[in-house]
Amino acid sequence: MFKTNVGGIDRIIRIALGIALIAWWYLAPGMGLRWLPLVLGIVALGTGVMSTCPLYSLLGLNTCPVKKA
Repeated sequence: MFKTNVGGIDRIIRIALGIALIAWWYLAPGMGLRWLPLVLGIVALGTGVMSTCPLYSLLGLNTCPVKKA
């Protein structure tokens, strides 16, 4: 569906950050802008799991290793 443009280390960071932001949202119920960590966490987790980032596509970035032909 989408071209893979998120490499291994970038992917691990995105997944860990996504889980941390969602956990922060869950554990901090009284803070203002409560929805912001949830949205950012879902986006980070989603891009990490799917190995694709729409922003990287727009900017022409790719952190995947180069495939040898």
